[in-house]
Amino acid sequence: MPLPEEFHELARKVNNWGRWGPEDERGTLNLITDEVVRRGAGCVRTGKRFSLAMPLSADGPQMGFIPGRINPLRTMISLNSPVTGDPTQACFSDDAVVMGVQCATHWDALAHASYDGRIYNGFGWDTITFNGAARCGIDKTGPIVGRGVLLDVARAKGVDILDGGYAITGEDLDAAADAAGVTIEPGDIVLIRTGQIRRFHQGDKVGYTFPSPGPSLKSVEWMRSRDIAAVATDTIVFEVYPSERADAQLPVHLLHLVEMGLTQGQNFDLEALAADCADDGVYTFLLSATPEPFVAGLGGPVIPIAIK
Repeated sequence: MPLPEEFHELARKVNNWGRWGPEDERGTLNLITDEVVRRGAGCVRTGKRFSLAMPLSADGPQMGFIPGRINPLRTMISLNSPVTGDPTQACFSDDAVVMGVQCATHWDALAHASYDGRIYNGFGWDTITFNGAARCGIDKTGPIVGRGVLLDVARAKGVDILDGGYAITGEDLDAAADAAGVTIEPGDIVLIRTGQIRRFHQGDKVGYTFPSPGPSLKSVEWMRSRDIAAVATDTIVFEVYPSERADAQLPVHLLHLVEMGLTQGQNFDLEALAADCADDGVYTFLLSATPEPFVAGLGGPVIPIAIK
């Protein structure tokens, strides 16, 4: 079933192909200029630091519904091994990890999504092989550092956790920005809190996954018009799921990654940061969130650090 014409109309409105040149592989991350980074650095007032990463463990959020995307499996490969063979001298222990690069807190590479034979900037989907992404891989992102803005949609609506399947609109994002007293500026990195990750903290992995609240088709033009550099949520899917239309599955992924070149993040743990923002009324901060640069990777784990 082809995507509906309404989807293609929206895709034409938000498309960024060629905006930063025909060879561009970074998309909206180009909006993070030196000036934008200075703006982010100017948000640091107290030095308080918040990790937004989920723990990397076998108890992570993946439940097997995405084949191969496994939680980290850590094993020991050496235990108190003496360098010289003499255990009275220097000994070392090492371990190794097998994991899906998108298993916990991560950014998606622009090459992660495709349709109609295309990825971002019009590159063919044949640039992705079992060797990885020759174009638009996670290693092409470069540093992701700038002004972070928390849009606490849940608190703005007066709830701790948005209902599963709630479709976040541009109006919801405006309301959250108004509640935070912030104006979104070009190059900002926007973090959208639904509160859903609380379910994971409470041991409800099933409730954390589906149905999931998240940005809807009615949020896409909002993000394009404000020239957001990157956007992340505290859910496993990122966008509202089940999808709004049966004839367009995960359409926000397609519009963001393929059409706009907008880097998406999932599984950001925003709870401690959101509580502090609600306490002091400050919803902007310096965000350092560069993914691990797996060459040709389709995503990259990250430990985002918000500094206020």
